[in-house]
Amino acid sequence: MEQLNNGTMNTILSIIILSYNTADITTACIKSIFANYKKEIDDKTLEVIIVDNASTDNSLSAILNLQFTIFNGRKRFKIIQNKKNVGFAKGCNLGAKNAQGKYLLFLNSDTQASDKGFLQMIEFLEKNKNIGVLGGKLLNPDGTSQASGGNFYNLWNLFIMLLGGERLGLVRKEAIKKESVDWVSGACMMIRKELFEKLNGFDEYFFMYIEDMELCFRVKKLGFEIYFYPDIRLFHKMLGSSNRKFAIMNIYKGILYFYRKQMPFWQYQAAKLMLACKAGVLASLGNKTYEKSFSYCRE
Repeated sequence: MEQLNNGTMNTILSIIILSYNTADITTACIKSIFANYKKEIDDKTLEVIIVDNASTDNSLSAILNLQFTIFNGRKRFKIIQNKKNVGFAKGCNLGAKNAQGKYLLFLNSDTQASDKGFLQMIEFLEKNKNIGVLGGKLLNPDGTSQASGGNFYNLWNLFIMLLGGERLGLVRKEAIKKESVDWVSGACMMIRKELFEKLNGFDEYFFMYIEDMELCFRVKKLGFEIYFYPDIRLFHKMLGSSNRKFAIMNIYKGILYFYRKQMPFWQYQAAKLMLACKAGVLASLGNKTYEKSFSYCRE
């Protein structure tokens, strides 16, 4: 960890966690961080920032209660309370604006740390200035690896994804070794704050989903690499605050915006056609979720 000239410790890492109606898993995530990084939090080389997106359950009170039940009334993390649900991208950007760390770690609330791997990720970035974003390995509750990044959704990969090829590891893949990839999941994404600010953070048009891929796309356009970092044990329950219908709608919407923003117009049109065809076929089979997606793709 870096030190200031006066001998005091500088804040190196800011962990930003977005919370929305996930009281139990968010508090479990916070507890796991403090269990593994108590020293770093006490000496303020590491800070935790919770952004609550106007939860309607007891999430906020449960998080606030931790200050008293676990930390004896001492403020051991920052809490930002939004008046409405502004989505993942904007919520993370708000957390980043309030961060003091040299590095930012965006961490899903349904994760639990089980080692000091975040410190190793910092050391890896310190030694590799050409890497702009580092994604940590995600584990299922049973210890098996999760797909946590992979290749950009170019037209070919989008076609494979729509055919269900992601389940076979043809587009997404697991963090098995340290290697360069196109993008990594926002469930555990570390980036230098200076670079994040240069990019103006996540694109806030994305409410949820695809914003991590699009940020990595812009990082690579600046000449930096995106890397997997497997030497970390971070369990990911995948029990977020969205349902399947919400996810499909926002993934489709996000992909179309990604193409409209970053790709040639003809590719945007081709992607739109593929998404509409997939949604249309499934809508004809009675899938109401895809019926709404089909309507969106035709706009």
